[in-house]
Amino acid sequence: MASLLQGRLPVNQDVLLMQKGTLMRKVRSKSWKKLRYFRLQEDGMTVWHARQVGGRAKPSFSISDVETVREGHESELLRSLAEEFPLEQGFTVVFHGRRSNLDLVANSVEEAQIWMQGLQLLVDFVTSMDQQERLDQWLSDWFQRGDKDQDGRMSFQEVQRLLHLMNVEMEQEYAFQLFQAADMSQSDTLEGEEFIEFYKALTKRAEVQELFENFSADGQKLTLLEFVDFLQEEQKEGDRASDLALELIDSYEPSDSGKLRHVLSVDGFLSYLCSKDGDIFNPACLPVYQDMTQPLNHYYINSSHNTYLVGDQLCGQSSVEGYIRALKRGCRCVEVDIWDGPNGEPIVYHGHTLTSRILFKEVVATVAQYAFQTSDYPVILSLEIHCSWEQQETIAQHLTEILGEQLLSTTLDGLLPTQLPSPEELRRKILVKGKKLRTLEEDLEEEEEEELESELEREQEAGLELEAQSEAETQELSPRSKDKKEKKSTPIMCPSLSTLVVYMKTVSFHSFTHSREHYRFYELSSFSETKARRLIKEAGNEFVQHTAWQLSRVYPSGLRTDSSNYNPQELWNAGCQMVAMNVQTAGLEMDICDGLFRQNGGCGYVLKPDFLRDTQSSFHPERPISPFKARTLLVQVISGQQLPKVDKAKEGSIVDPLVRVEVFGIRPDTTRQETSYVENNGFNPYWGQTLCFRVLVPELALLRFVVKDYNWRSRNDFVGQYTLPWTCMQQGYRHIHLLSKDGTSLHPASIFVHICIREGLEGGES
Repeated sequence: MASLLQGRLPVNQDVLLMQKGTLMRKVRSKSWKKLRYFRLQEDGMTVWHARQVGGRAKPSFSISDVETVREGHESELLRSLAEEFPLEQGFTVVFHGRRSNLDLVANSVEEAQIWMQGLQLLVDFVTSMDQQERLDQWLSDWFQRGDKDQDGRMSFQEVQRLLHLMNVEMEQEYAFQLFQAADMSQSDTLEGEEFIEFYKALTKRAEVQELFENFSADGQKLTLLEFVDFLQEEQKEGDRASDLALELIDSYEPSDSGKLRHVLSVDGFLSYLCSKDGDIFNPACLPVYQDMTQPLNHYYINSSHNTYLVGDQLCGQSSVEGYIRALKRGCRCVEVDIWDGPNGEPIVYHGHTLTSRILFKEVVATVAQYAFQTSDYPVILSLEIHCSWEQQETIAQHLTEILGEQLLSTTLDGLLPTQLPSPEELRRKILVKGKKLRTLEEDLEEEEEEELESELEREQEAGLELEAQSEAETQELSPRSKDKKEKKSTPIMCPSLSTLVVYMKTVSFHSFTHSREHYRFYELSSFSETKARRLIKEAGNEFVQHTAWQLSRVYPSGLRTDSSNYNPQELWNAGCQMVAMNVQTAGLEMDICDGLFRQNGGCGYVLKPDFLRDTQSSFHPERPISPFKARTLLVQVISGQQLPKVDKAKEGSIVDPLVRVEVFGIRPDTTRQETSYVENNGFNPYWGQTLCFRVLVPELALLRFVVKDYNWRSRNDFVGQYTLPWTCMQQGYRHIHLLSKDGTSLHPASIFVHICIREGLEGGES
């Protein structure tokens, strides 16, 4: 089976040595360090490990799970062991999603280099694989797992066991017929190519064949004109259908003669339907496609709460890894809680809790390194400062020295602005959000030092404005006791730190009228989720008008000690820009957040709809009027493909899948419906059911497609999901490529649907 990818696999000295295997230390903590024997399998796509050379091996990870490989000095854990092992001998395997990193220490610098270079080579290869190669790799993985005795061939008994692992419940007789038909060598076993044939027979899709025949005159091919008809009638591609048809045939028709004759075979047709062009997510929305020249307050900004935590808020681990993960997934606003630390060095952690501590300067260095790896658009450092004057000065010094040119420390042109700058103008800049002693106007006038001192004295005497500004953004179990502590311990702010806050001065919120009368556009308020929800109910339209001119940040309630999340959608409905999420916690709420920010190049900024950017807007998120843009959505859920097993431990269990379609938007639009379940078939279930939704404000709607494993005894188990904005959805016959709870690909698991959007509201459940 290794032959599948063998011809294309990059094989060099490093890869060959990895296939021989290496004894390395696996490090989990300062006290947990164990020798393990790691070996790259012959397929070049999976790494297995054993307790010793020749010991019983089990899979460790697949190359497609790996995001990148880091050098030893980049790992907090390995750095803490620098006295035991030279850092050059260590390296870190970083996985997609929320899976913990794997820290390894080799016996020599040379061995570490072999694994780092070899792994990176294979990761780059996997990243560049096309659809067919990814499928080959997936099959190769399965073949490895099914080939119990590892002899490169599979008996019918092994095939039966594999079918069970792959979620297929099949009549033994029918399975044996397919097995015999694929066994061209008549050896009573299947080898590489024979296994592929067997798999093809297994995955023949009657619903695609039928669709193909509906448009094909001879049932063998789609001519150019027939394919154009399909693209216009079903896929709603409009005027571009003719040009698109030629492009798609060129991309997806496997035979050269078909390409020359401009015809599409059924294989080419299926290949197109499974591709990014046949995806439910419109490829036009994948790059940065929105206007990025509007003021910052016109955008939703991907924001993280308690960014330093990789666990819960009471005793979770604080780690710079939290910042790396948040920035790499497109977060543009990260939170830093700073407290006085030993030796004059400020530390970052969740105050008054048992969470571990990290040095502030390490956080800043990490931000400097990772801020613009995923997106060029500005990063906002939301500082919560609980430090003495001396350590505030150290904070200002670290920000200035470590960030250098990246730090925005004055207005863009040195002049007083009339509105916030745009993401475009702030490219590759890091902005500080926090409290500020004076107004921007006063800063720019560069008052005399004495004036600043006398102002400080006045500030000291009154102590009022700073007290008012002291927000309960750093949560604790009891918000009341938090307020008391804040008022007692709020130190005076040091001027050198104050001047680094330019466009993002935090101020207390009293009322929308008070903000309008007393605040400036570069000042912003934070709201707890509870307060924000109450304001939306009481004064939804005023909230919308407020967020049209001033930035706002919403943060999770202090009672969420498990770092759970709220639904960000209802806050976005009111135009709130920075809806801060515990990105370390997977689940429905993060699926919604990831869904919104999947568009626009994943750059972390999404332009709000026009009615949320108008300071005179009449929109009320709870009571929208004039449903002139209302739409009816028909989702025909047709079939599923290669759905993964939910409970891998139960070898005999096969999923009974159902599909739930959920709409999130304004309250009247938020609803869900589901299909019935298909018994014992996760491999190619067929539903053929149509669900109907009526949506009043499509511009704010997100759709979440969830596959569940029906379970009458308990709540249905999660299999996979995919969430996307309504505005990025393509009509017609589309595949939805499922993601795990963690947001990582479940390739090749998908569901096949037909999407139809009609103007106005029609009958049907809602």
